[in-house]
Amino acid sequence: MIIGYTTGVFDLFHIGHLNLLRKAKAQCDHLIVGVSTDDLVMYKHKHAVIPFEERMEIVKAIKYVDEVVPQVNMDKMEAWKKLHFNVMFVGDDWKGTAKWDAYEKQFAEVGVKIVYFPYTKGTSSTLINDVLLKLRNS
Repeated sequence: MIIGYTTGVFDLFHIGHLNLLRKAKAQCDHLIVGVSTDDLVMYKHKHAVIPFEERMEIVKAIKYVDEVVPQVNMDKMEAWKKLHFNVMFVGDDWKGTAKWDAYEKQFAEVGVKIVYFPYTKGTSSTLINDVLLKLRNS
């Protein structure tokens, strides 16, 4: 059985999120999704609009998702030690960065493949939130 893993904040759930989960599920038998906790989002100097527990419920309801877990830190190897996934799905904006080049080497040693997906152009939770703020303030 191929176990896949991906993570995200999944705030203001949109078509880009759905595309990521659909593509990931097409490449594995069991898809585990890590949803960033509110504390982790704040670590990135951001604030989620939708509370963590609600974001977890939204992601759980997606038919492509088999299991949802809290993402409490950014340590992907720690997640692998707990979840034992075979493939990890990541946005292609991370490809070629020092951090993900190092992860590729670490994961190759334990037989985990990293698959990079292109982001859906024209949409993001940040963009949606910015538009909503402008609408509210006009």
